Amino acid sequence: MTSGPLKDRTVVVTGAARGLGAALAHELARRGARLALLGHEGPGLEALAASLATAALAVEVDVTDHSALDDAADEVRERLGRPSAVVANAGIAEGGPFATSDPVTWRRVIDVNVTGSAHTARAFLPDLRATAGYFLQVASLAALGATPMMSAYCASKSGVEAFAHVLQAEVAHEGVAVGIAYPAWADTDMIREAEGYAALHELRVRMPPGVRTIHPPEAVAARLARAVERRSTTVYFPAWLRLVQPVRWALPPVVLRLARHELPRWDAGRPLRATGRLGAGGRADRAASAPDDGGPG
Repeated sequence: MTSGPLKDRTVVVTGAARGLGAALAHELARRGARLALLGHEGPGLEALAASLATAALAVEVDVTDHSALDDAADEVRERLGRPSAVVANAGIAEGGPFATSDPVTWRRVIDVNVTGSAHTARAFLPDLRATAGYFLQVASLAALGATPMMSAYCASKSGVEAFAHVLQAEVAHEGVAVGIAYPAWADTDMIREAEGYAALHELRVRMPPGVRTIHPPEAVAARLARAVERRSTTVYFPAWLRLVQPVRWALPPVVLRLARHELPRWDAGRPLRATGRLGAGGRADRAASAPDDGGPG
């Protein structure tokens, strides 16, 4: 693009090496933004940066390490200029019954998804204040309605929703806008791997038509990029998910009724089991955090 709200603006995307983060990086680059790509997977980030038709910087960093994120923010400022927008997209997931989940892995999902988002906001808030910028927190359909077998992920996405609401109220008077994204299922390696577990597959296919559809990440990324351009307060994908907000209080009894009758059959008689961290991104996080997390997840 030769012009537009993001032309020659610096945008930070965490969790950018693959999946939705990588698709969003391509979409933002097409709109003329300079990209700071943050995540665990250095070689993947470098390859993505090289593929973009715009200035792009790859920074390998763990979003749960606030000191490393501060250093990353310094590098972004020096190399690309102050960011006008930050997308907190980094996230991991695990599935399986809470009672038999590994406490280390469960805690890590919370740490990456919630603490990592907060660290990201803290590191880049000085830039967003200086540029009257925009912070987009990627939450999930899981923030609107929690489901069994995804306790850590649902708790974390509800947590980042609450965090974004608080941040929104705290920085509005400083000219900083904060948005929350509620994407449904996207065709990423995390979701593809989850589909291999019968209980998680059944969770998805028993959702209402439209909600259970797996969407191309490029379609979700286009919606998120428009939200960044427009500094949107909320963004839903698919768009009609906004209709769930007024009635989200009614979802837990429905989920409870379904789970009580269906959960015993979801794994076809086999014991329901923990998945560990899902997808290549989850494995990369496990490898990167292994020295510190006390063992395998």
